[in-house]
Amino acid sequence: MSLFNPSRDQVRQFFFDAWAKFQQHAALTELEKLAVEVMQAHPEYHHVLSTPDTYKDQAYFPEMGETNPFLHMSLHLSILEQVAIDQPPGIKAAYHALWQKYDDAYQAQHDLMDCLAETIWQAQRQGGPPDAEAYIACMQAKSRA
Repeated sequence: MSLFNPSRDQVRQFFFDAWAKFQQHAALTELEKLAVEVMQAHPEYHHVLSTPDTYKDQAYFPEMGETNPFLHMSLHLSILEQVAIDQPPGIKAAYHALWQKYDDAYQAQHDLMDCLAETIWQAQRQGGPPDAEAYIACMQAKSRA
């Protein structure tokens, strides 16, 4: 699996494998442990994770109100990795402010995920790189609201 640009199938397989290893009480890598924490916080995805043959090729259509569980969990992991290294600068402080505001780490992550998803969507729409300044501004606004 390419570390920086995994395919859709590789990402899904990572989640399926980590969940299966967790269910079997097998040893997990640090990234798998983090992913399992995210998966445990989302019991609504457990049936998906437990039946890879059914969901490995499933298409999800946001315009029809569908949430892609693999994208959602990947965004959680992205936020947690960004917080761990405070990149972009200020995300760690924004995360902790939101966590304190909600008294809920996952709600704090969801707020930051909204900013990340919007930043990625705008970059795709405009055909350019993500706007780091807009991302930081969104994080700061959410942590002050």
